[in-house]
Amino acid sequence: MRITLVGSRHFGVMTLDMLRQRGVDVVRVVVADGDDRLATAARAAGIEVTVQADPKRVVASEIGSDTDLIVTAHSHARITKEALAAAKLGGIGYHPSLLPRHRGIAAVEWTIREGDPIAGGSIYHLAERMDAGAIAAQEWVFVRKGETARELWERALAPLGQKLLGEAIDYAKAHKSLPAKAQDEEFATRAPKL
Repeated sequence: MRITLVGSRHFGVMTLDMLRQRGVDVVRVVVADGDDRLATAARAAGIEVTVQADPKRVVASEIGSDTDLIVTAHSHARITKEALAAAKLGGIGYHPSLLPRHRGIAAVEWTIREGDPIAGGSIYHLAERMDAGAIAAQEWVFVRKGETARELWERALAPLGQKLLGEAIDYAKAHKSLPAKAQDEEFATRAPKL
């Protein structure tokens, strides 16, 4: 399994470590900022790093050659159709909500703001519309009373993301495909930056 990882920050580094522990070949790491901690970790591991020409988009030429799957981990860039087509299985990402609820950049914050008693994580297929692709895996967690968005992320949602991404990678390795259940648009909500 050859993976191009697109991401940033601590969650990107956690994902890089998880992928390497699972024995997949991370052929390239794509970042918006060459000084990001994910870029530093990838270089230290001897993995090729590409800095996006446009921080809002990842294009086909930025995807590693012979990539089986693109994985995003804390990336806010749109993966273009051409970039997705450059990978045999397309791409997946982790979103810290029970999609289609709380689509957008501030999903965890909106979970707290709306007083949701449960939260969750979704592995979804990257698609034309942000956070709207088919679901490959999903799981929920309880939200503790008085918990902040950061506390919920650190306690439950970041570890859940690693677990679900790992399970999706294992499935892709075994089956050369990923599950895909369409999101129900009737229940879609937005989570714009607060």
